[in-house]
Amino acid sequence: MLSLLLFAGAVQLAAADRPNVLLILSDDHSVPHAGCYGDANCRRFNITPHLDAFAAEGLRFNRAYTAAPQCAPSRISIFTGRTPVSLGVTRFAQPAKPDVPFFTDVLRSNGYWAGIDGRHQHLDGRVNDAPHIMETLKELGMRSLDTRFDHFVRSASTKGANLAKVGEKVAAILDEVPAGKPFFLYFGFNQPHRSWGEDHDGIDPAQLVLPPDWPDLPEVRLDYARYLAEVRDLDNGFGLIDAMLEKRGIKDNTLVIFMGDNGEALLRGKGTVFDRGTHVPLLIRWPAKIKPGTTCDALISGIDLAPTILEAAGLHPAEGMSGVSFLPALLGQPFRGRAHVMAERGWHFGPITRTDGFDLSRSIMTKRYHYIYNAIPDRSYTPVDMPGGEAWTAVQTAHEAGKLSKLHDRLYFQNPRPIVELYDLENDPFELHNLAGESPLRETEDQLRIEMEKWMIRDGDFVPLPSHVLQKHR
Repeated sequence: MLSLLLFAGAVQLAAADRPNVLLILSDDHSVPHAGCYGDANCRRFNITPHLDAFAAEGLRFNRAYTAAPQCAPSRISIFTGRTPVSLGVTRFAQPAKPDVPFFTDVLRSNGYWAGIDGRHQHLDGRVNDAPHIMETLKELGMRSLDTRFDHFVRSASTKGANLAKVGEKVAAILDEVPAGKPFFLYFGFNQPHRSWGEDHDGIDPAQLVLPPDWPDLPEVRLDYARYLAEVRDLDNGFGLIDAMLEKRGIKDNTLVIFMGDNGEALLRGKGTVFDRGTHVPLLIRWPAKIKPGTTCDALISGIDLAPTILEAAGLHPAEGMSGVSFLPALLGQPFRGRAHVMAERGWHFGPITRTDGFDLSRSIMTKRYHYIYNAIPDRSYTPVDMPGGEAWTAVQTAHEAGKLSKLHDRLYFQNPRPIVELYDLENDPFELHNLAGESPLRETEDQLRIEMEKWMIRDGDFVPLPSHVLQKHR
């Protein structure tokens, strides 16, 4: 079955015209955390000089979003060009069925060498799991990365001393590519995923500009400084890889894509479908194809990478891929893009009664409006990967002492949460004011709900439709 799906990708470009493709993902890295996105903190402390230089050589997407605010479902959606809901992988670390093609399967079937290394975050199940779980995945053909790639490392780290060797490591991987073959290589960084160390050398927490939806507490500032130090490490590692491409003389025929896998593990980020949970940097360089220093405001979803990469290689998407190729945007051609992007939130590690554990949220976003559906609003908000840490503990302590503002008390401790949230991103980019139910936007709210429900039906979503839940609560 899979071979039949891949046959649709017949080669259209001569081998010499097919680009090498390098896909680099950071881990838990939201917009605006790169200087090229205008972030005051990154610019003041020179956090991302290499990424900024890279952006100046290529195309910066301002409105790119992942299909989920969590590592595993986000990454599988990138490789399959399909939403996590349609794949049945909304549960963290659930692999796709074996007959679901990756875009890399299409590339390999048409003459590409394909490799995967670095942090890939459970694309075919957790790295270490109970024996019966791993055996079952193998029996079903779902633990298969070792057969889907020419080069595969199940668990690799860019932390600590490994960071300085990133350029050498990628060079050694590329040494495996047979002469005359174009390559695809995925390389994932650990940074800036928690846990990060205490180091924030040269980044003064007192001088950081905090977004208005964060309480201004010393512990929050310190946590943020440490996060930015991790982003700086990421940038240094990216610079080593980029320098290696230049040294090897393969920069001109290599399409390089840099993207965040999902939002930052900070307040109202990772694990939520707020803007900060899925809005990620997307920077692409393709010499002689992409005009340097350009930007694009089109809505892009993580599921759009698969058809875009395939079209750049002269190939067609595999059957079932629902992503939309944005190759015209890369080539400077007219590109309307999507009318909206979708995202979903399913189970993540954490206590079952808190949102860092089990939560079911859905999101639809247009260029201006963001509609959020909380299917189980009685879950109390707890930021993913932050429970027990200094920053979240300080926020909880301030709340219990009555020292938080009314705004921050509502944003973090309202329970139950609203079933529906609607934000005007043009006037409220930090999503502070929920406009759901207000009469001037009733038509907009209804239109977005209808589009969300059509998406949920098409993808076979198991979550009750918003209209059904709303009827019950009226």
